[in-house]
This record gives sequence, C-alpha cells and structure tokens, in this order.
Amino acid sequence: MIEDAVAPAKRRRFSRAWAVRFAAAAASGFVLYLSYAPRPLWWLAPLAFTGLALVVKARRFRGGFGYGFLFGFAFYLPLLTWLLDFLGPDFGPWPWIGLSAALACYSGLAGGLITVVSKLPGGPFWSALVFIATETPRTWFPFGGFPWGRVAFSQPEGAFTPLASIGGAPLVGLAVVLTGFGLAKALEDRRSLAFVIVPLTAGMALWPTIGTDAQDGELTVATVQGNAPDIGLALEGRRDELRDNHLAETRRLLADIRAGKAPKPDLLVWPETATYLKQNDLVLDQLIGEFGAPAIIGTLDRTGPDGSQNSAIVWDPRTGPGQRYAKVHLVPFGEYVPSREVARLVTPFVDNMADVKPGDGSNSALSVAGTKVGVFICYETAFDGPGRASVAGGAEVLLVPTNNAWYGPGEMSYQQLAMSRLRAVEHGRAAVVSATSGVSAIVRPDGTIARSTDLFTAASLVERVPLRRQTTLSDQLGALTEYGLVGLAVAGVLAGCVLRSPLWTRRTRRDGAGTD
Repeated sequence: MIEDAVAPAKRRRFSRAWAVRFAAAAASGFVLYLSYAPRPLWWLAPLAFTGLALVVKARRFRGGFGYGFLFGFAFYLPLLTWLLDFLGPDFGPWPWIGLSAALACYSGLAGGLITVVSKLPGGPFWSALVFIATETPRTWFPFGGFPWGRVAFSQPEGAFTPLASIGGAPLVGLAVVLTGFGLAKALEDRRSLAFVIVPLTAGMALWPTIGTDAQDGELTVATVQGNAPDIGLALEGRRDELRDNHLAETRRLLADIRAGKAPKPDLLVWPETATYLKQNDLVLDQLIGEFGAPAIIGTLDRTGPDGSQNSAIVWDPRTGPGQRYAKVHLVPFGEYVPSREVARLVTPFVDNMADVKPGDGSNSALSVAGTKVGVFICYETAFDGPGRASVAGGAEVLLVPTNNAWYGPGEMSYQQLAMSRLRAVEHGRAAVVSATSGVSAIVRPDGTIARSTDLFTAASLVERVPLRRQTTLSDQLGALTEYGLVGLAVAGVLAGCVLRSPLWTRRTRRDGAGTD
C-alpha cells in the first residue's frame, strides 16, 4: 500500500521537474534569439547558455539531446521568420519549420555531448568547445551549409567583439558560450568565476588595440540603394523595375554631386543583382562615364556560356565591364533548388525557377580605383572563407553587395549587417554594405557604423573609408582556429567517453578500494 502511494508522488515530481526543464530550455533558446540584431542586447547571449547549462546538468545523453534540440528550435524558429516573407504562400511554412528543426538537431547533438564532457576537469570549457564545434558541420549541411545564427553573430558590438581580430567567429562564439557555462558552474563553485572573468577581460583588453586608421590613404565610396517592391520571390519578375530604380537613384546622386551637395566618389557601388547583363549595356556605359569614376555593379550576369551567375563586375568609365567576381555560396531555394524532385512534392513553384551557377571563388579581391576591394555577396557573409580569401588577395576594403528585398521588412537585413560588422573587426577593414532596399551601411574597421539607410527607401551613401594593409591574427591563423577548436572538442568527447565507460569506473573503484 505504501509503495502504491509513493509511485504517483514520484511521477508527479518527475513530471513537474520535466516541465520546468522543458520550459527553461525553450526560454533560454528564445533569450538567445533576443540577443541578435536589430536589438543591441549582446549580453543576453551568455545568459541564454547559462540557462542551457543548468537544464542539461546531470542529464544523460538522450535528455541532453532533447533539451538541446528544444533550445535550438526555440532559437531558430523566431530568428528565421523572414523566410516566410521570402518564400511566400507558394511554399508555405514547411521549409521554415523544417530548416529550423534541422538546425536544432545540431544544438541537440551539442546538448547530448555536453553531458559527456561536463564532468571533465574544466567542464565549462569543454562544454563550450563542444557547442561551438557543432557549428562547423553546419557550414556543410544542409543544402551546402547554413551557418546563419552562429553564436558570434550576436556580437557585432560588446565586450567579446574584439576577439574576432584574434580568432574570428569561432573564438568569439567560444567566449560567449564559455561565459554562460562558467556562470552556471559558478552558482555552485565560486572558483568557476574564472571561466566568466577570463573571456570578458580578454575581449575588453583588446578593444583599444583594434586598428582603424588608414594605412594606404582613403577612398571615397558611393553606394546606391535604389529600393525595390516588397514582394518576396515575386521580385524575380520585376527585374526591370529594380534596374530602373537604381538608374533613377544614381542619376539623383549625380545631380547632387554636380550641385556640390555630395562629394565626387572614387568608386560607385550598386548592390547585388541590381541589374541584369545580357550584352553590351550602353545605358550603364553612359551613366558611369558621366560619373567619371569606376564602379562595381551587382548583376545577374547572363553573358557566359554556362547560364546565369550572380556577379559583381568592375565597370570602367571608359572601357566598360571588366574583372568580375561570381558568388560561390548560393541561397537554397532562392538561387537554386536543392533536391528539386523532393521540393516539387511541396510546391510546383520550383519548376518556374532556374538554378544560378556558382562561381569558382576567383577574383574575390577586385582591382579598382587604384586599390583592391574584397567582395563577398550577401549570404556569403555568413561563411568565414570569402572574407579571408579577399584579404589574402590584397583587399584593403571590403564590399558586401546584397539584395535583401527578397526578405521583407523583418530582421534579416539587420542580422546580415551584424555579420558584416563582425567581419570588419575580424579582418581589420572597413566594410561597405550595399543593399537594394536596405540596410546599406558604411562600417568602420572596429565594427561601428559610420552611416546607414532605412529599409525600403531610395537613398545613397557617400563616405570616405580607410584603406588598410595590415592583416589581423585571425587572418594569419585562418581556418586553423576553427579546426583546432573542433579537434580539442573531439578529444574532450573521447576523454569523457572513457571516463564514463564501465571498465574505467570499475578500475577506479578497485584502485580506490585498495588505498583505503
């Protein structure tokens, strides 16, 4: 009789504890989302990982995976709501939900592996390593990689941002997660406050050392935001309007320059796919000739034999189009359709979309206006490689042409701008973000914004930017930082598995018994 009364009480306690952990995991994931742009709440990110650490504490792998998945799903679902504006009713909500769930599996894997390494000496460090290590395969799969929402992208400003110049996005992310896990551990052991103090102090100590001064003169850059209708993927059928808008805004800027209201630029920039290119473009030839300065024009380039390419083309005021960079990392379901046969089961809309051809990664540093300009287009900002290749090619300033009109008035444009701000610090270069419909911005090498535009407005920015040659330690180390952290995480998981194995446990108990 007593056992019959105790069993329901245990079930009720288990049910309440599970409900609390479930709610805490989801709330922590949502708090992580709140740390991302457009909100300047970078300090919420470590607190989100404090919550995750407390939830998975003393759990087994299966429980850690489940709570980690829930944490990730509650994070990605609101972070990626702009996909609904992008895909529209033709696709429905399923790609948004499916992608969020797929990405949450990586957080689930991290949650499960944290239960393996958390008992190692320095548990918060190993736990943070594991979480950041799971971001690396996310740059490969699904759909050729989707690194959007990496932890570091919540830090375009704040105490951790300067670490980008040392170890790029992986080191910034590690510092954020380590601080959160360290804070959770410090609640039971004050000595673990070192895991909080060290990354915070390291970031703040580096802040005065970030180089921002010109080393090879300055460049006056003008970027044109012609604006576009807010119609998502239907913009594909309105490319003439997009082109006309940018021609009109460029002519307005030219009038201001002639009237002395704006300085004459050394370089004119159009955003990603602001026009199309099939053959000689006499209108652009004439307009750029009137400026008397070279331009970098974002085009859907159809002049090649292998189909369309999303390209940035150097346009000389005398000789016309020349050197070009073609986008390598294409947007799934935007520029190509992965698994087309499967996607057709969801919507027949895919049959109306032709795949854009990826570039080969060459010419990521374009020679123009007496310098070299590093180019990575829109979605490529989320990947580490393009910016690194630009600087290796001699780029003294970075250019990020983007067409965010596809994604509506939501948070996508601000999230992407945050990535570009982090890249500016990572590479010690000014970054010019040139968007069709906003947010366009001039970003200083320390990640701060000199000037920016609003969403869905026609506007132009003209600003002098410093040209810099010095490479950061992050650029010198390259991918070594990321794969070094992954290697350490793998070693930690293996050590954790050994310590948890029955053979090791029995041996430890036997050795301990022999010394009593």
